[in-house]
Amino acid sequence: MRKPKKFNPHPFDYHQEIELEILSLSNLGVGIARVQLEDQDGHGSQGNQNNQGNQNNQGNQNNQGDQDKAQQGWVVFVPHTLPGEKVLARIFRNDKSHSQADLVDVLVPSADRLEPQCSLFGRCGGCQYQHLSYDKQLAWKTRQVEELLEHMAGVHTDVSPAIPSPRQWGYRSKITPHFKRPRDGKIGDIGFLLAGQRSHLVDVPHCPIAMDEINDALPRIREETRNNAKAYKKDATLLLRATEGRVETNHRNPISETVTTDAGDITFHFLAGDFFQNNPFILPAFTSYVAEQASSCGARYLVDAYCGSGLFSLCLAHKFKQVAGVEVSETAADWARRNAELNKIDNASFLASSAEAIFDDISFPAEETAVVIDPPRKGCNQEFLEQLFAFSPKKVVYISCNPATQMRDLSEFLLAGYQLTAVQPFDLFPQTRHLECVIVLEK
Repeated sequence: MRKPKKFNPHPFDYHQEIELEILSLSNLGVGIARVQLEDQDGHGSQGNQNNQGNQNNQGNQNNQGDQDKAQQGWVVFVPHTLPGEKVLARIFRNDKSHSQADLVDVLVPSADRLEPQCSLFGRCGGCQYQHLSYDKQLAWKTRQVEELLEHMAGVHTDVSPAIPSPRQWGYRSKITPHFKRPRDGKIGDIGFLLAGQRSHLVDVPHCPIAMDEINDALPRIREETRNNAKAYKKDATLLLRATEGRVETNHRNPISETVTTDAGDITFHFLAGDFFQNNPFILPAFTSYVAEQASSCGARYLVDAYCGSGLFSLCLAHKFKQVAGVEVSETAADWARRNAELNKIDNASFLASSAEAIFDDISFPAEETAVVIDPPRKGCNQEFLEQLFAFSPKKVVYISCNPATQMRDLSEFLLAGYQLTAVQPFDLFPQTRHLECVIVLEK
């Protein structure tokens, strides 16, 4: 291949092949190796090792730990590799503080390496861990939360082992395949991003982590989409959402999901295109843990910020005298109200207002109130945190699909006088690098 014009030739040539030992995994699921380099005098020189922190969204960690890492070698990231493996890798990029390489061959495999169930693994960017045994997936996800706690919040504490998903395959109730605008009246690949790419797609006719209903419907939907190519003038995304044994493809149509709690089944209605956790099989354990933690301090009232269609508000309502859910979307708040009525839950009310102004309308006594927050991936903004701290609830249960921003926000809670009492990862996304993490904070 032609060398890119802006390729940096230090410390490796373009497409130079090197043997590496994989030492660890980044929180992107990428193998980490270290290489001893020699400076012009023939002495070992490793350069600036802030790269693993960047790969782990940990920022520039100018502490003794990073200085120690700097003595261990130049970092090379190699996807689809596992700790303990010896591999042959081909360099394709040298950054200022690390290199990136493609996997050429696994010379000595890990004992934890499995044969991936999907023939597209390594090409499709949707999964990162199909080659890793499930118990080790859970162990690495737990360890990555520990590392984020240490590097981003300066907290050294025990992290409870990640709670496994009841299903390791066929668990996703929603997928969103993409395709490029038709060319010459034809639609090309329909699938997901090619691993390591931002725009190129890989064709995905079957997805083993999607529910059976979705895979049964996928061939027909792909064919119908290609037959209707003239209807698409630009890039597009399909929706396939499993509900009640069928698949919904219209974002605006209402669908149902039922979650079992210790107070009985709670049924949720919401629009197919709206957000709702897409591993329904783990939701009973997930919501039960949040309910237990939120109510364990004796709080009588609950505020559910970012409440959506009411998942936590309604699953936790039986634990509290009164619940207030707040949602920026009026449509979602309306669905939450309907869901409360549907399930005959009369101690929950829902407000449609910005999450940054929720406490203006909350009259609960702070010393008797627990707050559940489940923000988007970007985490909480400063305005929201300041209002939360001014309200000063007795307990906060913080749920996040992005532990990096969660640990960033944790630092603010610690400064505001909260104590971290529990850290519990949940594996809502087996075979991938993603996880949900619940942290519990008390005044």
